[in-house]
This record gives sequence, C-alpha cells and structure tokens, in this order.
Amino acid sequence: MARNNVYLYYRNKQRHETQVRKLVEVGKRYGLNVVQDHKQANIIVSIGGDGAFLQAARFTGFRDDAIYVGFAEGPNSFYCDFDINDLSSVEAIFKETGDRVSNGEIEVRRYPLLEASINGGPGMLCLNECSVKSSIIKSLAIEVYIDGFLFETFRGDGMVISTPTGSTAYNKSLSGAIVDPLIHCLQVSEIASVNNNRYRTLGSAFLLNRGRKLSLRIIEDGNDYPIIGMDNEALSLKRTDSVDIQLSDKELKTVKLTNNTFWHKIQRSFL
Repeated sequence: MARNNVYLYYRNKQRHETQVRKLVEVGKRYGLNVVQDHKQANIIVSIGGDGAFLQAARFTGFRDDAIYVGFAEGPNSFYCDFDINDLSSVEAIFKETGDRVSNGEIEVRRYPLLEASINGGPGMLCLNECSVKSSIIKSLAIEVYIDGFLFETFRGDGMVISTPTGSTAYNKSLSGAIVDPLIHCLQVSEIASVNNNRYRTLGSAFLLNRGRKLSLRIIEDGNDYPIIGMDNEALSLKRTDSVDIQLSDKELKTVKLTNNTFWHKIQRSFL
C-alpha cells in the first residue's frame, strides 16, 4: 500500500464541495493521492468539526494503522487542528504530512480508546465516552463492579464512562476532571444520582487505571431499557442487561504538531 493515500470523510457534500475540491488540489501538489476506499488510505481526513472527526473514526473502524487529521470551520475545535478555510494552514499540513509520511518520519499523538461489550457481545470502540442513560422518565438502577467486586449500587439518570480526551466533553459538563491523555485510564461520572438509605454512591467522578474492568449490571425494576451511547451515536437495543468497559489495546493516532499539545488544545477551547 502506498504511504501517501488520503481518504476524505465528510457528510455535507453540498456545503463542503468547494472546500473538498481545494483539499484535493493542494494534496496533489504535495504528492498525496485521494482514494475512495478508506482501507487503501494511511491518512484519514475528516471535514466538519469534532462531530465529523468522531464519525470518521467510527466509520473507518478506528484504524490503528492510519493517521487521522481533522479540519473544522474555525479554530475552536478539539480534535480538529486545522481551519479548512485557512488555505495557508491547509497547504502547510499537507506539505508537512506528505513529506513526513513519504519518508516514514511522521510524529503522531496517540489517544486511548474505550472498548465496551453489551450483554457479553463483541467489543465496540469509542473515542470520547460510553454513556448508559435512562430512556424513560424514571431513574435507572445499576450495580457497579470493578474487577468483579461490587463497588456500589447506583440509582439516577445514568453514568458516563470517558477516555482522557473524552473527559473534556460530556464528562466535563458533569463536573468530572479533565485528564491528560498520557494517563491511560477510564473516568466514571454520575448523572443525577439519588442517595438515600437504600442507594448509596460515591457522589463524585473516579478514575480506573488501564487493565481495570468496569462492569455495569442493570437492575430489573421496570426500567430495563437504557439508551447506550457510543461517542455521538446511540445504539438501538431492545434490552440491556450488562455493559462491560475497559481501555482498548488500540489507540487512535493524529498528527503531532509543534506547540499543539493536549493542554494547548484545552487552553484554546476553554480559556
């Protein structure tokens, strides 16, 4: 497989048609070939912001043998380092990426992925978070196990389990901590927990190290059909009895640029 094949992922073809044409033209100038099958590419480019980046990663199977590059419309995007309307930055990244990929010298940033198994089924990956939420106007009861040990019994609107990069998303809105991606861990955050004489939870987010297995067992009490979210998509399931979550051995790779660490991104996005 050629080491300079690019796959472009974008949903709004009409809106991004002109921008995509420019990307293709610039890419060709720097020896990058646009392909129609992502399996033939070693560079996957998303267009449209963080949501499109998450969808691109899922659509292409969270490939660990490819580099992901995100383009957004404007500078305030977490996963997308580049403004697609800034042609100079587009040229710079395509030149740098093309040169380094062709020479096998590209530097990459690695983001941890979550792997979730529903009802004992095959593992599914996500980059931001896996959420388990009540689908009706009734609280949800969950037994929370850590490595097989019953840690607590939760009742409330649900739980969010996030990666370090996902700690800046849904998790942050729940007052969870922002975690450096160099710390490979899971973060577990509650959504509107109920604490009384029968149900008692920690009442705050907590971290689990790589290698730990988190198991959520849904208690049958008339609310046995929670919504399972994987990043920005909801799974369509008739019934969920259990969700087992751990860090995957796979990681998602993006271009590593000077003065663009995770904390540069945090400052740019929130401060």
